[in-house]
Amino acid sequence: MTMPHIDPVAISIGSLQLRWYGLMYLIGFAVGWGLGRWRASRPGSGWRPADVDDLLTCVMLGIILGGRLGYVLFYDLPVYIHDPVEILRIWNGGMSFHGGLLGVLGAFWYFARSRKKSFLEVSDFVAPLVPQGLFFGRLGNFINGELWGKVSDAPWAMVFPGGGPYARHPSQLYEALLEGLLLFIVVWVYSGKPRKPGAVSGLFAVGYGLSRFMVEFVRVPDAQLGYLAFGWLTMGQALCLPLILVGLWLLFRKDDSPHGSART
Repeated sequence: MTMPHIDPVAISIGSLQLRWYGLMYLIGFAVGWGLGRWRASRPGSGWRPADVDDLLTCVMLGIILGGRLGYVLFYDLPVYIHDPVEILRIWNGGMSFHGGLLGVLGAFWYFARSRKKSFLEVSDFVAPLVPQGLFFGRLGNFINGELWGKVSDAPWAMVFPGGGPYARHPSQLYEALLEGLLLFIVVWVYSGKPRKPGAVSGLFAVGYGLSRFMVEFVRVPDAQLGYLAFGWLTMGQALCLPLILVGLWLLFRKDDSPHGSART
């Protein structure tokens, strides 16, 4: 099976071009914004829809800056040292989830401090809104024909442009389904009832970490890094390990908050 040909440019008006990769991010932000405003409007949420508008601005900056700088630092630093302007060419791809996560955590800290909320209150509110954004982001990777998987004889394996003549795992779609659609359903349902502070964030962290860790086994590692250890450990897996551990701690730690469980 050959990957369907999809023009990477979604909309072209004169010299102005909007690529599918960027459009997927915009759709992810828009859906997350709508879901967030809906949750904020629920009785007893402790949030106002206007709070979501302000938080979205902080999160967008955190994702874009953190995701891009994370990719530069974690995955391809020599290339960007040689050509620093390439850092600004986001349309060429190259966003790190783990870098974006650090940027988002920074946005949470700033927003929580400015609104006199706890950090975990903010992260628990946002966690159910993130997986759908990952879903659209992975679709953008697929359309870009990047981050494909290892050679496979599976009936759904695809020949990717730039991936040689062999069919490969569509690992971008695996991630879209696992860390996107499935994780969204699990975290959304779990967050529908009052939970101790940090539990919803912890479930998201564990769910994403395990999903990404598993898919990395059939995804081609970044050429400039290869395998870090044991002949199979990738940078993506190494970065997921602390995420899983922190998530487990948040899930199983004793609830010592004075207010007990809180609705997210």
